[in-house]
Amino acid sequence: MITLHGPEGVVAEGQACAARPLPPHGTWLDLEDPSEAETALAETVTGLTVPSRSALSEVQNSRRLNRRRDAFYLSTPMVSFRDDDLSLRPLGFVLTPERLLTVRFQPLAAFDTVKARQAERDGPASSVETFLALVEELIDRMADNLETMSDELDSLSTRIFTFDTSANGHGRREGAAPKRRDLALRRLLRAIGRRGKALAKLRASLLGLGRILPYVAGEAETWLKAEEKARFESLRLDVASLDEFETRLSETVQFLLDATLGLINMEQNNTFRVLTVVSVIGIPPTLMASVYGMNFKHMPELDWTFGYPFGLAVIVASALVPAVYFKLKGWF
Repeated sequence: MITLHGPEGVVAEGQACAARPLPPHGTWLDLEDPSEAETALAETVTGLTVPSRSALSEVQNSRRLNRRRDAFYLSTPMVSFRDDDLSLRPLGFVLTPERLLTVRFQPLAAFDTVKARQAERDGPASSVETFLALVEELIDRMADNLETMSDELDSLSTRIFTFDTSANGHGRREGAAPKRRDLALRRLLRAIGRRGKALAKLRASLLGLGRILPYVAGEAETWLKAEEKARFESLRLDVASLDEFETRLSETVQFLLDATLGLINMEQNNTFRVLTVVSVIGIPPTLMASVYGMNFKHMPELDWTFGYPFGLAVIVASALVPAVYFKLKGWF
């Protein structure tokens, strides 16, 4: 989809954008998952090269940040900001003093917000102002996601350090079934893994924007206004602070992962301890049964009236004594 935006909102859409030169009130050409025909149309109308998806996905810094005359070609991976799909897809900007061309491959609510705000403006927005507004909105949404992530990690921390083996997973109860403990730990691991994966993608988006801002501010210094330079610096500081916050959250994720793995090790140790106790308790009865199972001719107990009950009692007692001992020691 190709759309031309101006201060009053949508100026032209689709094939209606095929006006050359562009109207002066149309400063922002937005391409969302464009087709080959739409890409060719945008190049014809603007005279700029529209980067392909593969070009925007390049990881080299020289590919993501480069200048061709007065046009800046910028790209960064960007998260979708959807809870069910925090996928990373490339986002591209082609910035000139007169025009802004954006290329994206997923819906982004930040773009819709900027479009609505531009429609409420009294005067036209320049290409740089639109670019700054988009970056500001993207950074705000990443900040909101990081704040939400922080709350979720606090909740996970409470669940882990008050680990509940009961059915509902909200309070410690001795004697809960091992299967329930296993399921609770699996849920914790999956929850931590999802947060870690989301943080990694948010970090990639932050790093991309963190490289774009100082590059544009430095290279385009001659045609930036004083207030625009101040906004670039403010956004750069915002990205730096969010990067520090994300680093702390990543450390928290690693800490919670280590704690959960520690709980899993404890559960495994408990299982092996029970098996060890059972095997030790079974040794004395086995020994006594082996003794009375020997086929010697002269065994005094064979002539006793109560020899058989006596043998059974000895076998039972040899099992009960170590069981009581281990129970008093708290082994099970």
